[in-house]
Amino acid sequence: MFAGHHKSHLLVCATLLQTFFFLFFFFSLSPTFADGARHHGGGRHSSQHKSTSPRARQQIIIGGCNLFQGSWVLDLSYPFYNSSSCPFIDAEFDCQKYGRPDKQYLKYAWKPDSCDIPRFDGGEMLRRWRGKKIMFVGDSLSLNMWESLSCMIHASVPNSKTTFARKESLSSVTFEDYGVTIYMYRTPYLVDIVREQVGRVLKLDSILGGGAWKGMDLLIFNSWHWWTHTGESQGWDYMEVGNSTLYKDMNRMDAFFMGLTTWAKWVDLNVDPSKTRVFFQGISPTHYQGREWNQPTRSCVGEQEPLSGASYPGGLPPATNVVTRVLSSMKTPVYLLDITMLSQLRKDAHPSSYSGDHSGNDCSHWCLPGLPDTWNQLLYAALAM
Repeated sequence: MFAGHHKSHLLVCATLLQTFFFLFFFFSLSPTFADGARHHGGGRHSSQHKSTSPRARQQIIIGGCNLFQGSWVLDLSYPFYNSSSCPFIDAEFDCQKYGRPDKQYLKYAWKPDSCDIPRFDGGEMLRRWRGKKIMFVGDSLSLNMWESLSCMIHASVPNSKTTFARKESLSSVTFEDYGVTIYMYRTPYLVDIVREQVGRVLKLDSILGGGAWKGMDLLIFNSWHWWTHTGESQGWDYMEVGNSTLYKDMNRMDAFFMGLTTWAKWVDLNVDPSKTRVFFQGISPTHYQGREWNQPTRSCVGEQEPLSGASYPGGLPPATNVVTRVLSSMKTPVYLLDITMLSQLRKDAHPSSYSGDHSGNDCSHWCLPGLPDTWNQLLYAALAM
């Protein structure tokens, strides 16, 4: 095995093996991926959104309406709930409780250019999904969205009996009067991490934990946030491909492509689309680098308004191209909840320093109430249209 400290000829062999395995994934998924990789493999952002495959277009445009192209407008009827009245919000997202002084960020609604979207009605959602099971699968951005949806529904039926269970990997909120359970399954990479003698191994072609995802009526998947982490915040010590070759590191976009391909194959093999609807949450952006919106000395700290317009100066993250290419290759219909660009405009919506459980400046997650409520309103619209 290659462990990063052998002689130079072993380094060469390992590099060749990595290339072989990447080409294996490449040809097994899409003959057009190589062209896209040249555009996004090394840079931080792409200049255009390339969600242009026929399948991707069908998922984003429903009945002539592109839910994800539009702008933010003030709406004094927002937010959908108060954080103090929702029992499901973690301290890291509860910005008002932990001292955020401004409130205008709570008052913005997303307005698509080509249609009006229905206002979220938690009672109606519970009636439609009576007796059903909904599951979010992914990282802390999935947690952000799960808590948001639970709060939005709770605000619609505040007197409904609920059961709330929190565990390390699997949590749930059940609305007992309707028999609806909303689960959160925590798995930041979707593929497995296994503790072995050498340390924590991220297995790019293995999903053994997927048994918990079966039997759901609605699945909302997400991954990307943790693939970029390095140093002490990195969640693994080695990556593994093919049960035989360990890598101390590799190009993170290549690794993400391999891992997401493994997830796509799992969905195609294990999900019956006549019984289960599948969504991919999309790439949630960060706002640590003000140069992305032409203010190089800024971050999300102190931001109180969204960017105007319908595009983001820094362009879209390259990971969006990986997501759309993998989804377009799948047999199972997967709806892309394409929240990236509309979220990029919300540099004002992060906790920054107003978090009860996140040291430093958080420009990755989102305040609740806040932006994830819009993600769930768009999910609600997509399910209804």
